[in-house]
Amino acid sequence: MADKKTRIGIIGVGQIGKHHLETYTKVPGAEVVAAADINEAELKRVAERYSIPNVYTDFRELLKRTDIEAVDVCLHNNLHAGVTIAALEAGKHVYCEKPMAGAYCDAKAMLDAARRCSRRLSIQLSTLFARETTIAKRLIDAGRLGHIYHARSTGFRRRGRPFVDGYGTSNFVKKEIASGGALYDMGVYHISQMLYLLGAPAVERISGRVYQETGMDEGRRKSSGYNVEELGMGLVRLAGGITLDIIESWAIHLNAFEGSYVVGSAGGVRLAPLSFHATIDDVEVNETFEQDMTVNRWHDLGQMTAADDGPQPHWIAALQGSAPLLPTAEIALQTMLISEGIYLSDRLGREVTAAEVAEHSRSTALKV
Repeated sequence: MADKKTRIGIIGVGQIGKHHLETYTKVPGAEVVAAADINEAELKRVAERYSIPNVYTDFRELLKRTDIEAVDVCLHNNLHAGVTIAALEAGKHVYCEKPMAGAYCDAKAMLDAARRCSRRLSIQLSTLFARETTIAKRLIDAGRLGHIYHARSTGFRRRGRPFVDGYGTSNFVKKEIASGGALYDMGVYHISQMLYLLGAPAVERISGRVYQETGMDEGRRKSSGYNVEELGMGLVRLAGGITLDIIESWAIHLNAFEGSYVVGSAGGVRLAPLSFHATIDDVEVNETFEQDMTVNRWHDLGQMTAADDGPQPHWIAALQGSAPLLPTAEIALQTMLISEGIYLSDRLGREVTAAEVAEHSRSTALKV
């Protein structure tokens, strides 16, 4: 991996772009050779900080480069589809920040374009590479949980709404930019993690509600145009008789939720903190794990590599042919279907089918 460099262009050097760039400095096989952003002053400052030789205020100029193999899209949600599809059609593989897009139909158009152009598309789903996910997946694949029938996806912030609670910019809390709130910002991580552990069964039906009830600074409310949810919840019926319930909070008057979990006929696994629960010889057993020791040993034995340690090392390894690419785009698309299904269910006041979500989905993609 270190012998071959994958040449990358990054589009967007804001908060998320800087995080991606910092990660690439630790991935031996990655070389960021170009960057694009409409903020020329910040673009030049970031390019100097990360020794990026080529900069563009128009991302289309970056896409014209024939020496770039892959593009990393680090823009706000409603800009993902237009830029990603343009990059795929320019012959680039694309790694895109989560959520996949601002609407299910836009996300589907992205995956359709990747397949049409025979290019690889990956979405930044970091929880799929967390140590607790790796260990839980091994237990599930080994049959330790038996017949799996239910899972729970949880995400908790007491008061952690972007901008109005002091973090990030107002772009995170406007539908016209972000499309959604807690479900799109953080829920994508937890829902996708559960879908991955469950084996990505097909979504059949969704019911849900979204809320914006917790008080906030009135000055910031007005200046931000805050119009997204701070709390989302849902119940999803999946193929094979599996159910998934969801609660995702940016703000709620409670202490921390219990962690996400998966349960089956022979055992259950909770992810935060990681624990396993079963009955052995008619005795209820609750077990914890030596996660660091286990994962370090798997690395030493060659059962894990750097490609298993995070989404960006995995992406580079997949492009270089040293690891199969996880279906992050397909899982991210399912996550979009569920999140948009919760919004639709809330709006219609009833359970909706996956087909209804697809039928009602309307593009929120901004023109690029």
